[in-house]
Amino acid sequence: MEYQTITSIDTATTLQKNEVADFLFTHLDQYGDSKEDIMKCLDYALSSFGHQGGFVVVGREDGAIKGAVVVNQTGMSGYIPENILVYIAVHADQRGKGVGKELMKRAINMAKGDIALHVEPENPAKYLYEKLGFTNKYLEMRLKK
Repeated sequence: MEYQTITSIDTATTLQKNEVADFLFTHLDQYGDSKEDIMKCLDYALSSFGHQGGFVVVGREDGAIKGAVVVNQTGMSGYIPENILVYIAVHADQRGKGVGKELMKRAINMAKGDIALHVEPENPAKYLYEKLGFTNKYLEMRLKK
């Protein structure tokens, strides 16, 4: 598996963003969002505007994406974690082989500051996050308008 980190400095092309978005849309399974929302997240993560940013880590095998993680910077250092892990997905044929753990380790090393993430209670990835040191400090509540 070859891993690549993409940042705003790399000037990702629309084709690259679409490839990552298609992968995430397909492999996030029931935990996913629309491709349009995934593209918005990628545009934010790879933006060259100072108030936005983040990065993408992609794992490839024989040129095909087998795993991807997207982290957005919050710009709220000190009172909100500096980073939000928005998406992580691993191709079904690679699950259980350490790809998700490697993606997470690379994302943790790349991030400057703390990282927050949201995970459904029944999502099996929750155990990986806990093994890597993530804790459940707060109960998240949302108001949808």
